[in-house]
Amino acid sequence: MKIGFIGLGNMGAPMAANLAKAGHEVTGFDMANVSVAGVTLAGSAAEAAAGAEVVITMLPNGQILRAVANDILPVMTAGAAFVDCSTVDVDSARAVAEQAEAAGILAVDAPVSGGIGGAAAGTLTFMAGGSDAAFAKAAPLFEIMGQKAVHCGTSGAGQAAKICNNMILGVTMIATCEAFALADKLGLDRQKMFDVVSTSSGYSWTMNAYCPAPGVGPQSPADNGYKPGFAAELMLKDLRLSQQAADSADADTPMGQLAEALYTQFVESEDGKAMDFSAMLPRFEKRSRS
Repeated sequence: MKIGFIGLGNMGAPMAANLAKAGHEVTGFDMANVSVAGVTLAGSAAEAAAGAEVVITMLPNGQILRAVANDILPVMTAGAAFVDCSTVDVDSARAVAEQAEAAGILAVDAPVSGGIGGAAAGTLTFMAGGSDAAFAKAAPLFEIMGQKAVHCGTSGAGQAAKICNNMILGVTMIATCEAFALADKLGLDRQKMFDVVSTSSGYSWTMNAYCPAPGVGPQSPADNGYKPGFAAELMLKDLRLSQQAADSADADTPMGQLAEALYTQFVESEDGKAMDFSAMLPRFEKRSRS
């Protein structure tokens, strides 16, 4: 398949490389000067998209997605698919899908979970929104780049699923870090805390798979000085998207709102920038109730 891939950053580059390794003809574009194994580089997004059967984008935000869509949709062939794997606001995802469909292009919003490691290993999870025909065209590529793809519904549903999932993740990580900090002050050994919570009603992904306490549970960024697996500023981006969506949908999300406020303070006013989002634990360790 002839594929255009726009956005060859930390996530996009290994995804594009996996497609090329699987035998697809991949032409890529990025604003930075990059080199990706097996990928032919184009001089512009439109050049990468021209004549492609599928164009995949991995971009920083909805504003850039809209701008790229304006560049590439006029040169795409009717019946081709535009698959956006960025994490952006639901309104932008739906607007771009409408623009694509008006041009006779199949549209899929398919944000991912799994991080840089998952992108490199081809084990990402895709949360996809779009028509059945659009999802069917993208599905074989999802199988190369990931281990699971869920068709969540019509356009925007993929972004909605990602935003809701990561709102839960942010809230749960804060609660997990608070609990460890409280256990410390109560004199409870962290390993004992983990042994109890990981097998009882406090069980969660943030406790069992991504424990924020160094030396406890499976290896995680906490065991590597909190160097990012998933950076705190990316969690803040996703929490802001969740609250933007909540405003648009008139949904009451007080825990999500508080999580956004805490990560804003952590990233912008404390030392959370360039740290993993689980570095909330040392933050709480240093703080008292007052």
